[in-house]
Amino acid sequence: MYEGAVQELIDELGRLPGVGPKSAQRIAFYILESDGEDTKRLVNAIVTVKERVKFCTICGNVAEQETCGICRDPRRDPSAICVVEESKDVIAVERTRSFRGKYHVLGGSINPIAGIGPEQLRIRELLSRLSDDQVQEIIIATDPNLEGEATATYLVRMLKTIGIKVTRLASGLPVGGDLEYADEITLGRAFEGRRTVS
Repeated sequence: MYEGAVQELIDELGRLPGVGPKSAQRIAFYILESDGEDTKRLVNAIVTVKERVKFCTICGNVAEQETCGICRDPRRDPSAICVVEESKDVIAVERTRSFRGKYHVLGGSINPIAGIGPEQLRIRELLSRLSDDQVQEIIIATDPNLEGEATATYLVRMLKTIGIKVTRLASGLPVGGDLEYADEITLGRAFEGRRTVS
């Protein structure tokens, strides 16, 4: 335990996701030992992001305007919407350069233990986007974990009554992986998602 301001900084840093007590302490001492200008740039970057960045009124992605760059881009295919949990997932999909449609960010996943149900996610907003008959396919790209699977199952059940094509990202073996190290669920998914080769 440190005194006053140092412990306060460690405590606040420790509240960040993925930052444990040791990392918080290491970051705090890095800040203490760094140049004053570096610290000011960090503080300014945090203040600026909180002042300028909001969430897109259409898809829920981060944006500095009312709508994000992807929603404003007329070259994007409006007939396909990729549903993701968080804004960081949009960046992950964009890096593949395989998808040219639009996105919908749910703002999380169904997690009853944490008290997050469908009502806390941006599902109503997704349904309202489907009312104009422009969307032909919904691609569900939630995380392949318990919460992501629960969210995907909920969305599939809800969306199949609307009559829009609903697909789920394939999951299975990673490139460069060995079969002997794959768990049963991953291997099972790889079999389910197999495709014909020519």
